[in-house]
Amino acid sequence: MRTMKKALATLVVLALAVMTSGIAQADTLASADRESAMKYLEQTKKNIEEAVKGLSEAQFNFKAGPDRWSVAQVLEHIAAAEDLLRGMIEEKVLKAPAATAPDRDVKKIDAMVLAGVPDRSHKFQAPEPLQPTNRFGTPADTLKHFEESRKKTEDLLKNTPDLRDHATDSPMGVQLDGYEWILFIAAHSDRHTKQILEVKADPNFPKQ
Repeated sequence: MRTMKKALATLVVLALAVMTSGIAQADTLASADRESAMKYLEQTKKNIEEAVKGLSEAQFNFKAGPDRWSVAQVLEHIAAAEDLLRGMIEEKVLKAPAATAPDRDVKKIDAMVLAGVPDRSHKFQAPEPLQPTNRFGTPADTLKHFEESRKKTEDLLKNTPDLRDHATDSPMGVQLDGYEWILFIAAHSDRHTKQILEVKADPNFPKQ
């Protein structure tokens, strides 16, 4: 009886070791990549917070022209896009097949996202679901929503081991994997933080 119990205990230990090993091996995202993306998420969040810090109601709502967005509207767009893109990663990208291109160079695509998305030399019309509608209320409420949403994005990055294993088509003309879509989120907020700074640099921007 003791021999059988000992054998069963040994089998349990071995099974746990195999399970643990399988979990570790399933993490296809390099720790350096995860750390790099986390720093980018944190830095772009900080840049947004600094860009809108201390603005008055008049400054938040100033528009350089009838077809231009105010700082409040840009901030709302950033927050709404964070929600939409992260939801897409969770509901579509992570359930998608692996990237189909056999010669896919992830480092090259990572770099393309980081360089191309923040580049404001090319302007695009925001899709209807991301047009500002004052959905979050005041700028303070919008900023709070963004910060909470960014925390969820950071948690997704920290807790999802197979971000590299799934990919979907993107507006960039190549498939992006889950990790690259997270880079896209941070880069998108970087792009529109630059837009906020452009609004603030307008000669007619209120002094207070």
